[in-house]
Amino acid sequence: MKQTVQLGALSAANIGISFLFNWHVLTQLGAGMETDALFAGMTVPQLVTAVISGTLMQVLVPILAVKDATRIQLEAWNLLFLVGGLFGVVCILFWLSAPWWIPLIVPGFDEAGKALTVELTRIQLIGMVFVAINGVQWAACHARQQYLWAELASISANAFALLLLILALPRFGVIVVACISALRMVVQTLLLAPSMGKLVAWPNLRSAVISIAWQRIKFLLVGTTYYMTDPVVDRFLLSTTSSGTLSLYYFVQQIYGAVSELINKSIAIPLIPVLSKLREEKNRDILLHTYNQKLWQVAVLSLLGLLIIVVLGQDLLSIFVRYGRLSSQNLELLWFAMVLMLGRFVFGNIGMIMTSMLYSLGDTKKLTENGVLAYTFGMAIKIILFYFFGILGLALGVTIHYMIHMILMWNNTREKYL
Repeated sequence: MKQTVQLGALSAANIGISFLFNWHVLTQLGAGMETDALFAGMTVPQLVTAVISGTLMQVLVPILAVKDATRIQLEAWNLLFLVGGLFGVVCILFWLSAPWWIPLIVPGFDEAGKALTVELTRIQLIGMVFVAINGVQWAACHARQQYLWAELASISANAFALLLLILALPRFGVIVVACISALRMVVQTLLLAPSMGKLVAWPNLRSAVISIAWQRIKFLLVGTTYYMTDPVVDRFLLSTTSSGTLSLYYFVQQIYGAVSELINKSIAIPLIPVLSKLREEKNRDILLHTYNQKLWQVAVLSLLGLLIIVVLGQDLLSIFVRYGRLSSQNLELLWFAMVLMLGRFVFGNIGMIMTSMLYSLGDTKKLTENGVLAYTFGMAIKIILFYFFGILGLALGVTIHYMIHMILMWNNTREKYL
């Protein structure tokens, strides 16, 4: 319990700093073409982050958690070289082809907006490589249950980025935001480097751990590639609306994403190695008790968060935007979008605990099937609702998507999987 509280406090501070970073950008630049281009330019780097946080890290942690400290160090270096090299190649390919695929994502932007999006995307692609490397470093820390150190490194990098943003944004504008975003990931990689230990042997890219990881991750990669169209479709649709709408929608996603990340880091991810070891020891009763305890804990926290958002959300938003360039119309739209997207917070948080269970069991195939089904139906509903209700319909579609996914996960995490 003590570790959960400490990790929760650090995660809250870390996520709060990240939230302030995006809040400062949006309120100082205003919701317009520049911020639309910036957030559209984050599409591919965010997809990579989703792959890292949604597949790589959760797959690697239960595999490494049952190894001794020496083996974790050796295998972590093997994985770092492999992942860093692969994503380096991906970065180069995306960087070179950006002028061709960016206009397809944001067809509603004018030529100046598309050109700015290409420039901002290319800068942020550099940080994408370090996001991938961070995923291996974080997996190694979590396998050793060094959660606090991993979070402290992230806090330091984010605090540095926020300070630099406050100083540089008035002088250099939106370009510096992309540069600092990439630099933040470089700093975090350097801070986490000591946790990897010394390179004791030349990397073995054919190790047993890499083979096991590939067997588990290949199903998720298929699903993740399919899920990649989610933010792409969102950007595509929102680029056809009025200037600034994309930025406001992204900001709502960031608010919910920040709180969900807090729960994910403090409860869901640390739960994976615990359940993995209990499963390895065939201690079914304690495994069930631990899982159900965390499930109820997150359910209660999510419902309390829902109550706070409904009752106090509009007042809190008005405080955050009071000193920026957002209008009262922007505030009203933010509020309605937040209410309609509440399902991402409630259903998504509960679903994360269920996901932790399936990761600990190594059942990545079922995870992929659930995700594909929920996404297929959810995306169709989002597009239909957007056609009739615009950004608010899109927000409601997100709630329905997460509700479908949670129901599927509930069916798959019942007693037959334990």
